[in-house]
Amino acid sequence: VKLSAVYRIMQQGNLASTGNTYDVAIQGKGLFKITLPSGETAYTRAGSFQLSPEGSVVTTDGYTVDPGLTVPEDTIAVTINSSGEVLAKVSSQITPTNVGQLTLVTFPNEGGLEAIGDNLFLETPASGAATEGLPGQPGFGTILQGYVETSNVNAVEEITNLITAQRAYEMLAKVIETADEMSATASQLS
Repeated sequence: VKLSAVYRIMQQGNLASTGNTYDVAIQGKGLFKITLPSGETAYTRAGSFQLSPEGSVVTTDGYTVDPGLTVPEDTIAVTINSSGEVLAKVSSQITPTNVGQLTLVTFPNEGGLEAIGDNLFLETPASGAATEGLPGQPGFGTILQGYVETSNVNAVEEITNLITAQRAYEMLAKVIETADEMSATASQLS
């Protein structure tokens, strides 16, 4: 018995309301661009963002969300609309200020991305080149503020698959055991 393949499910999971200003979920296709400390670009669907001490929008691990967005210090409210515009309501102004635009990235083969842990992926030759666009454009999902995406694994289906695989393994083990007994019996007769 050996492992034949490992596959990654890149479908959208359910969305859970958090009410947190910087939590954003992607409804549909796309990944956020993240800059790692090494300068490398990674990609994620995990939109649980926060502000750094300098006011930059970062991941929970402190990695910068591309393009770099900085929220002014005297901001009293932040709104992120479905097309990814980040609007800050500054205490001294009547109208919100646009502080940046979240973008999304898609790949021809998302299953070919290399997982590096913490819901981060790297581009590979198997994934194809990244295509960047704005949320809501054709082929890209939209942004939903105050939500995060939960796991996309269907536990019932995966347990059913596990039981099916386990039964098949038991059946094949029994076939090998029976063949071994038949071989032993045949060798004793001769």
